[in-house]
Amino acid sequence: MQARAVPATAVDRRGLSGPALRAFFRIAALWGLSVDEQMALLGVTARSTFFKWKKDPNAVLPKDTLERISYILGIYKALQILLPDEKAADEWVMRPNTAHSFGGRSPLDRMLSGQVADLFVVRQYLDAQRGGWA
Repeated sequence: MQARAVPATAVDRRGLSGPALRAFFRIAALWGLSVDEQMALLGVTARSTFFKWKKDPNAVLPKDTLERISYILGIYKALQILLPDEKAADEWVMRPNTAHSFGGRSPLDRMLSGQVADLFVVRQYLDAQRGGWA
């Protein structure tokens, strides 16, 4: 008798969720994000869910949340490459930016809109600055 296969997405989410949350909370601390800002970036509206994830980072996250964290990790990594001064890299998200994508607002303002697409735009902008895809 063959073992029943578990869908890959369930296995992937279970294995990725803990490390993703731990990395997200480290980045949030480095960026000095408030609880409300963290919740907006994660796309979670219930404070109880947020604090459950913070207390037990082994929860299995929804695909949308993992996608959001993936963009944030990419943004963080790109900033570390583009701005070798860690403090400057961490502060970049807070500073007003005159690039078309931001219209004078900070990249964090753009990311806090609540839309996954805005995280993508910030990631895409940084990848283009690195000479990657645009």
